Amino acid sequence: MLTWALRLYPPFFFQRIWVRRFHPDFRQVDIRVSRSVLNRNSNGSIFGGTIFAATDPFYVLLFDQLFKRKGYDTVVWLKSGAIRFIKPAYTSLRIQIRILPADIVEAEAALQTVGKFIKTFKISVVDRNGVVCAEAENEVYVRNRSFVSSDAHATTTEKTDKP
Repeated sequence: MLTWALRLYPPFFFQRIWVRRFHPDFRQVDIRVSRSVLNRNSNGSIFGGTIFAATDPFYVLLFDQLFKRKGYDTVVWLKSGAIRFIKPAYTSLRIQIRILPADIVEAEAALQTVGKFIKTFKISVVDRNGVVCAEAENEVYVRNRSFVSSDAHATTTEKTDKP
């Protein structure tokens, strides 16, 4: 359902950003950006804003789904994003966004010990010929809403234990 919601989401639909597939474990999503009259710039290549938009929400969605399925009450958002354009995109583009098992272990450990996880992930944007046209970086922020710091608990306990 999420795949179709994003396919029909107007900013993606009109920019020709097509979510091909969320993998069943929510560790990967495959995206295609089709070059069309709706997203071409004055040079005839795909507009940079379209390329950046195609990289924007997916790490957030993946982490959100992963931790909700593990029973966490989290808030997840993109803390910052950047993109570096390498070559003009004159063909359709492919983007694979993947969360590695080690990243999940690292995030879960941080959520349990400090209550939040912040990490920057790199994304390669590749054209039909396998040429990297752009590289993006997304800094993801995940907060465990149920986390209670042991320091906060100790302070609260000390206050309530005093006469």
